[in-house]
Amino acid sequence: MAAAVSGGAAIFVRNGRAICYSPAMQWIDSGILLSLRKHGENSVIIHAFTRDHGRAAGLIRGGVGRRMRGILQPGNELRLTWRARTAEQLGAFAAEAEISRAGLLFDAPEALSAASSALALLDIALPEQEVHRPLYEATRLLLDALAEDPDVWPLLVARWELGLLQEIGYGLDLSQCAASGATTDLAYVSPKSGRAVSRTAGAPYHDRLLPLPSFLMATRADTEAAEVTGAEILGGLALTGYFLGKFMAEHHPKAHLAARGRMMAVLSRKYAATEATSGTD
Repeated sequence: MAAAVSGGAAIFVRNGRAICYSPAMQWIDSGILLSLRKHGENSVIIHAFTRDHGRAAGLIRGGVGRRMRGILQPGNELRLTWRARTAEQLGAFAAEAEISRAGLLFDAPEALSAASSALALLDIALPEQEVHRPLYEATRLLLDALAEDPDVWPLLVARWELGLLQEIGYGLDLSQCAASGATTDLAYVSPKSGRAVSRTAGAPYHDRLLPLPSFLMATRADTEAAEVTGAEILGGLALTGYFLGKFMAEHHPKAHLAARGRMMAVLSRKYAATEATSGTD
């Protein structure tokens, strides 16, 4: 087990995972608000995905008041101070606004459905105090794109989910064909192994494989978004959704991805309307 120190907290690596432990029982970090629920008369319990401390929970006293109501909106980025008497105790947060995205997302219902899905996935899938800095930065970029770029974000959501799978130990191997070792014309993914299969190798049993949209293997979204069809994006989300479902069934069998289901319904309607409009031109 290796250890490093970040902002007063010790980061331990255990079985390939970074676990945060703060011996001082106090830390300050930036975090994305994932969810909140009322606790008592005036307080709320929040879950936040922080850069250096992973997913963390804590109580905010006075969280239902007018001053905090606009700050404590899912998707907003906060400056959080966490305090507790022991590591096992539910700590208390003090929160200040850093980046407010919720207002922009409320004006874009389609993007709001995607943000709700991403935040819910993080809240369910990530263990507490497990550090995922690359995923944290990718989530920030995704939330910014949702608010600012309606043409690109559906493609980014599929790629973000692919990255989430990697972070939670269900990463897909799309580098080469599992059967032949070929690195070109990869068209399928094995539902058992999560490895890519080429079109030629997969042809005899293609009906038992998952289609692999080519955009999931590309590296840039902004230059190719116009070239990716709605059907391909839905196919990419169907692929990531299959493996997210496998993860949930194994690790969180009682969890329901209702927010993701709503996002998929929104995107299906969006692309159906687009196809109908293009068909009349």
